[in-house]
Amino acid sequence: MKEPQFNYAWLPFWASVTLVIGMFIGNWNNNSSEYQLYDTYDYEYARRNNFNMLLHIIEQQYVDSVNSKELTDNAMASILKELDPHSAYIPAEDLESVNEELEGSFSGIGIQFNLLNDTINVVDVISGGPSERCGLLPGDRIIMIDDSLYVGKIVTNEKVMKNLRGAKGTVVKLGVQRKGESELLTFEVERGDIPLHSVDAAYMIEPGIGYILVSKFGRTTFEEFLVALARLRNEGAESYIIDLRGNGGGYMDAAINMVNEFMLAGELIVYTEGRAFPREDAVANGMGSFKENPIVVLTDEWSASASEIFAGAIQDNDRGMIVGRRTFGKGLVQSQLPLSDGSAVRLTVARYHTPSGRCIQKEYSMGDDESYNMDIINRYNRGEFFNADSIHQHTDEVYTTAGGRTVYGGGGIMPDIFIPSDTTHVTPYYSDVINKSLLYKYAFEYVDAHRDYLAQAENYKELLNMLNGNKLLNDFILYAERNGVPARYPDINISRSVLIRLLQAYIARDVIGDEGFYPIFMSDDDVIEEACRIIKEERAFPELPEQTEEGEEEL
Repeated sequence: MKEPQFNYAWLPFWASVTLVIGMFIGNWNNNSSEYQLYDTYDYEYARRNNFNMLLHIIEQQYVDSVNSKELTDNAMASILKELDPHSAYIPAEDLESVNEELEGSFSGIGIQFNLLNDTINVVDVISGGPSERCGLLPGDRIIMIDDSLYVGKIVTNEKVMKNLRGAKGTVVKLGVQRKGESELLTFEVERGDIPLHSVDAAYMIEPGIGYILVSKFGRTTFEEFLVALARLRNEGAESYIIDLRGNGGGYMDAAINMVNEFMLAGELIVYTEGRAFPREDAVANGMGSFKENPIVVLTDEWSASASEIFAGAIQDNDRGMIVGRRTFGKGLVQSQLPLSDGSAVRLTVARYHTPSGRCIQKEYSMGDDESYNMDIINRYNRGEFFNADSIHQHTDEVYTTAGGRTVYGGGGIMPDIFIPSDTTHVTPYYSDVINKSLLYKYAFEYVDAHRDYLAQAENYKELLNMLNGNKLLNDFILYAERNGVPARYPDINISRSVLIRLLQAYIARDVIGDEGFYPIFMSDDDVIEEACRIIKEERAFPELPEQTEEGEEEL
């Protein structure tokens, strides 16, 4: 067993703490006159709260001036770090950005941008947003922000976000360089609410089969999900693939409401229980509009929390098939508690259990975040991503689904059908161009040079007809050489199909957005292909074990 490591960097701090507390105890017992120095401090409270007392003493007597807020923030973060891996302290200055991802909107100017050649390049302008109303266009370069030059090495994503986002109703002045214009254009953009979508894609992947990609479970996810389901139904969808790969979770209510659309009345979706919180069941109300439709759910090692609630409910109720790889294994529920200074604590208050009763939280040791965070890497090293036999099942935690299928607790949700990770296309050349973002950069420059021509495409299929894959790849190879990656044709031949698909997908995103990107990007996905095959072979409803005669008599 590995010996615990002592962090010697904290030795002076804890020595001081011990000395101060020791001095206080001595003074308390002796009732010395020095104790009277603190007659303005509530020591009755202090005796119940040594932490506040210590801070007060440091503020009053420490040899140098200290930043009390910084000390408090660090101490609170350290305390919560000694608990489970998901309890956390969020400083006030970070809280807004942390919450934005799940709240469904933020305040800004409404553009998608990238930083190429040390310049802010407008990739897309959000429809109906402030920038569109002011006349900004894809391909514009933002050179100045509020009369300050904004080009060169000093420009970072963080700085751009900080300067372009801001309070609703405030105005930012932009100096814009536009192709074909000799003079710098000036725009005054009033910041407004910008939606953040969590349903990234929804389209007909095959006749009768709708595909929905959900990237997170936010405040607006359920509404977005309903709209996607309804639209696909109108387009002829009778079966649905719900892709939760890479979805790290979010709001539990969103997952419960979404899975309710597929459940019969009275079916258990999930239940939560904690030391201070009695068991609470979430049960389907029978009002869902897709209770009879075949469904396949896609998962991987990054599908966590609310994603696992969704997948667990579908699996345990034998409602559909789970396809892909074992999920992350986060079965802890956090409550966000605001503090008086604008900061917040995300505290684990309960565990959630799938309908069969299993908690799928993977193992952890209190205060040992490092080992916990290494779990995914350890899975990879064990070969879990490539071979189902390498997956460690918790055979001591055996549960049964509503129909009698065996499932296991602890360590995530094992899919009904395992699909290994496909790395056959990964070559040194592929890794080099990916790591240098050359595919992305080439796509942007290609679109920028052919924007008027490509804009004629009304959908991704028309766009694909305008993009000769082999010609694109040959041009890209020369581009990569100019940018420090020499051609290696044996590698290129192995990665050819993926390189072409990525080039076309990135170009499509820059021209027509995500509705063009995902159908191309996902067009050769092994997991999706298997999901389609399951639906077409009418295997989306799991095959249940046959009842024995004895079992029938008992019923």
